[in-house]
Amino acid sequence: MPKKTGKRARALNEAVDRDALYDLNEAVTMVKGNANAKFDETIELAINLGVDPRHADQMVRGMVELPHGTGKSVRVAVFARDAKAEEAKEAGADVVGAEDLMEAVQNGQMDFERVIATPDMMAVVGRLGKVLGPRGLMPNPKLGTVTPDVATAVKAAKAGQIEFRVEKAGIIHAGVGKASFSEDQIRENIAAFVGAISRAKPSGAKGTYMQRVSVSSTMGPGVKINVASFAE
Repeated sequence: MPKKTGKRARALNEAVDRDALYDLNEAVTMVKGNANAKFDETIELAINLGVDPRHADQMVRGMVELPHGTGKSVRVAVFARDAKAEEAKEAGADVVGAEDLMEAVQNGQMDFERVIATPDMMAVVGRLGKVLGPRGLMPNPKLGTVTPDVATAVKAAKAGQIEFRVEKAGIIHAGVGKASFSEDQIRENIAAFVGAISRAKPSGAKGTYMQRVSVSSTMGPGVKINVASFAE
């Protein structure tokens, strides 16, 4: 039996030409205009890249600070001792500890979305690889999450710095704001994110790197953005 589509969903789908490519300004206006749910919908970006992440020289991963944040509060855990632990707490870290935090994580207490560690704590954090790794939470010096400057890392995470990582199919997904943001804020966040992806182009990428970009709200239809509009 065919799935019934609600009146609202039909109206939204009819408002968007799924085959058309819109410039960034038009796309943001449409997505924000279609975000009429009873909650503050997340603005989501999907980017199709011409890479095969199974090859190490085609992996796309990094961090980007969105100028207007994500609209979502991020809980940060920090592995640090003594003075560095105090710095992390003062910077706003939600959970700070050493072996005690390791034991808490091993016992299933993982009420956080970002993990930061000082270099001297990696022997402890390394024991949590099987727990943190699959969740994408393992601290990494290349991403700035293994650092002696824990205060700066905590503040960046709280201010809207997000991690990106290409999935097996060559797609990157990210929440880049909320429907309550202004159109300018959404546009600037999208431009910052796409710019970071562009700069992260791996050495092994062949052919067209950035193939498709689409934006949607949580409950709304996807709107395809003309990739060329980011060069304007």
